[in-house]
Amino acid sequence: MAATVATQPRSSKTESYVDNKRKEDIRHANIVAARTVADAVRTSLGPKGMDKMISSASGEVIITNDGATILNKMEVLQPAAKMLVELSKSQDSAAGDGTTTVVVIAGSLLKQCLLLLSHGIHPTVISESLYKASIKAVDVLTAMAVPVELSDRESLIKSASTSLNSKVVSQYSTLLAPLAVDAVLSVIDPAKPDIVDLRDIKIVKKLGGTVDDTELVKGLVFDKKVSHAAGGPTRMENAKIAVIQFQISPPKTDIEQTIVVNDYTQMDRILKEERNYILGMIKKIKATGCNVLLIQKSILRDAVTDLSLHYLAKAKILVIKDVERDEIEFITKTLNCLPIANIEHFRAEKLGYADLVEEVSLGDGKIVKITGIKDMGRTTKVLVRGSNQLVLDEAERSLHDALCVVRCLVSKRFLIAGGGAPEIELSRQLGAWAKVLHGMEGYCVRSFAEALEVIPYTLAENAGLNPIAIVTELRNRHAQGEINAGINVRKGQITNILEENVVQPLLVSTSAITLATECVRMILKIDDIVTVR
Repeated sequence: MAATVATQPRSSKTESYVDNKRKEDIRHANIVAARTVADAVRTSLGPKGMDKMISSASGEVIITNDGATILNKMEVLQPAAKMLVELSKSQDSAAGDGTTTVVVIAGSLLKQCLLLLSHGIHPTVISESLYKASIKAVDVLTAMAVPVELSDRESLIKSASTSLNSKVVSQYSTLLAPLAVDAVLSVIDPAKPDIVDLRDIKIVKKLGGTVDDTELVKGLVFDKKVSHAAGGPTRMENAKIAVIQFQISPPKTDIEQTIVVNDYTQMDRILKEERNYILGMIKKIKATGCNVLLIQKSILRDAVTDLSLHYLAKAKILVIKDVERDEIEFITKTLNCLPIANIEHFRAEKLGYADLVEEVSLGDGKIVKITGIKDMGRTTKVLVRGSNQLVLDEAERSLHDALCVVRCLVSKRFLIAGGGAPEIELSRQLGAWAKVLHGMEGYCVRSFAEALEVIPYTLAENAGLNPIAIVTELRNRHAQGEINAGINVRKGQITNILEENVVQPLLVSTSAITLATECVRMILKIDDIVTVR
């Protein structure tokens, strides 16, 4: 039957009709799912935003309002909603801050897209218009931005504290913001002045004390004790430090085997050999003048045995064992020394030099500090303290965001107002531009402009203000030419945000808008989901 139907010439009417119902349903389902994710983090936007408590199956609890962390921990199953999780991750790696903003903007754009689709505008037209609007938006933002110099420490601190103000640890922003700025400025390489590698800033967390006790350490900090076996030294001045990757313990055979000793004299001989082997190693170490050993963790056999620790203590060598493998690179860069992989290569020129290595009591534990390093590499350590694990983790995340903000300013040296000011200004200018455009494009650009108002609206809503009144007043102020008028959440009114020191790097805003637009365009272009078993 089907074959006979197929051979009949169709009329032009039936050819032009294609059933679009399924495609529309898929698109609608995708947009609704992605918007649900965006609404989940919307309440945690801004300085008065709420925090989320995330409880995992294993009983681990996290309290945070960092968009990237919330979405990361959420188990999102719908494929389109997963794209929003990826979106916040890419904002995290591109700018570090603004992870909530980018998801909220994307959610608002999707809401506008639903309206446009219901008016019968083709997704491709919407997608193209969004792209044009986002390019125009970046131009508008760049025109608003204020250039900043790295020597202007005040401005850098202002932008770092703006980032910290929306976090759980906001009351400590006066301490953490300068700390983040100093940390980043100390690792900038003069040869490459606009690149900061955040791996050069290590954050060490230590329970106890309060966030007030957080400090920047010029040198190294280990969250470990010095090995106290056999009464070795715990403090060493004028230290010569070796980072070793071999084991100071008797060698094992390559294959698993048992040796049967049936004579006491032979047993003695084995022990004697072991002792001589270890002593030989320690003599070579001592001959170079080395007096501090950092020993890498070993999986093959014990890195150090009681016997070797005993001899090292006699030789007055301070030992820090179980140094993680991935820390070795950071340590050697800081100490400006080379890791030593074999006892035969143990030479004085591979050592690092420092004024003081000592064990310090902190809280209920101890840490090892190495200070006064000669020819120190461009690295720095931050010792973060906190009264409980939740605060400690959140302090680390907040500090990471602040570091990222300063990094953005180093790579793109422009500041822009915060507090919803740039979004309203964009909305105003794009709205004016939409009137000039013809046809569908103008319609889509106007929707893009309206979508951006979600940021000031949400800021006002989270602060318990009347969002409609505030946003209307903001529009009014911007129409009168006050470019930097924004919502001052503390006073609950609209003020010039630049004078209130609420500033953010240009890179955060531009990357948020371009990434959100890209994500929305991608979701729009999907018209079917094919599951493959």
